[in-house]
Amino acid sequence: MAYVTQTLFRDDAYLKAAEAKVVAVNERGGILLDRTIFYATSGGQPGDTGFLERADGSRITVAATVTGETKEEIIHVPAPELALPAVGETVKLAIDWERRHLLMRMHAACHLLTVVCPFPITGAAVSQDDSRVDFDMPDHALTKEEVTARLMELVRADHPIFIRAISDEELAANPTLVKSKNVRPPTGNGSIRLVCIGKDGSIDSQPCGGTHVKSTGEIGEIHIGKIEKKGRENRRFRIRFGPLPAA
Repeated sequence: MAYVTQTLFRDDAYLKAAEAKVVAVNERGGILLDRTIFYATSGGQPGDTGFLERADGSRITVAATVTGETKEEIIHVPAPELALPAVGETVKLAIDWERRHLLMRMHAACHLLTVVCPFPITGAAVSQDDSRVDFDMPDHALTKEEVTARLMELVRADHPIFIRAISDEELAANPTLVKSKNVRPPTGNGSIRLVCIGKDGSIDSQPCGGTHVKSTGEIGEIHIGKIEKKGRENRRFRIRFGPLPAA
């Protein structure tokens, strides 16, 4: 039986704490809640870590957050050898906010990179300090310096980042919204979640279930650390925080 977890982070990525009820503990010790602020690993973004606090003040460290039988079922993986809560128990949730905020900034930066490099995406991975986006693109004359400069123009412009929903039919009528070459967003639920950048999404709009900051200015200083050739037409761009190091 798959459970449906209410995903509070999709409505407010800045929630650092909340309360929830334990609805199940699976055979591997994974904890399922009726609602959560913990993002589960998906779309290249790693799941959240943090802790659950019980009524007696004891804490259960959440070492990872993953999806279960469906994307709507979120499993909180406790650190080994910890006492598990009982079904029906109410717990307080707290994410590792410093880590999450870094991931939000990085994920937003990856979206900006797809604006600067408008090529089909073949892969991506978000991390706290070194993320990557892979593009299906031929040989190019782009340099780290040029891409970094264009990224920082978008950051300094402090464009708003917001969420809006469209229907399956609207997505089908606007196929260019999907930037991934091989992965399509899930449909059939009647609503597609778009992450939009700029007034009315003028800078970018694309389906995404991840967490992002509220404006490009909040990303802070970023640079392209490396551009790698991964196959005949695959190019990997690595994004890092901070200024571009001197040559």
